[in-house]
Amino acid sequence: MNPAAKIASPIWPSIAWLTVILAGFIGPVIAVWQFLPSKGGGEALAVIGPILAIGLMGSGIIGAAVAGRLSVGIVLSLLSGLSTILLSLALDLPPLSAPLSAGLVFLIASISFAARGFLFSRSMMDKGWWMALFVVAGEAAILITAAIWPGQLPDWLLALLPAQWTNMALHAVLIGASGATLLTTLFALAATAAATLSVALLWPRRWPYLIMCSTWLVCSALVWNYAVAVH
Repeated sequence: MNPAAKIASPIWPSIAWLTVILAGFIGPVIAVWQFLPSKGGGEALAVIGPILAIGLMGSGIIGAAVAGRLSVGIVLSLLSGLSTILLSLALDLPPLSAPLSAGLVFLIASISFAARGFLFSRSMMDKGWWMALFVVAGEAAILITAAIWPGQLPDWLLALLPAQWTNMALHAVLIGASGATLLTTLFALAATAAATLSVALLWPRRWPYLIMCSTWLVCSALVWNYAVAVH
């Protein structure tokens, strides 16, 4: 049975899907309209990274948690990224110099985020989207803080967040940063996606959580050593 179908009150699915639209589509659109026109060149490319990362994360995690399907989260996340990029290009964002690389980042990040939402739907059933919303709000708050006040948050904290990994990967593609940053962050996103899916697919067995947590910590250490140092 689809976990999302077990939500008791008919109002909750509507609210849940509204959060997907707000976090994955309306929020990024407002952010792009608010910040992008005032930026130019490299500054615009630097701003779009966190906006894209938060949109991919919000639509992917919450969408998969609400629907109880990995594929739904992936599709919603990709649509969020595509719509944000198209709007940004319409507002004179410089053309993407490496569209294939950007597409690869979108795909791997979308799978990674949707995997977490899918796990929430499996482990928490109808309450999974609440956990997804909590995770999205927490990571988004940290990314927004880091974007508005650079240097105010410790690098080790940012290195723990898959949303920041996505931001760094997008920054590497859009700005032309170090290749080590792109490869490391993509590996971290892919590895955590695989580990998270293993937990979801083997549920209700609990031992895979050890693999997932270990993978996350190892990937965070890799990002810290090979991406943060050159970011």
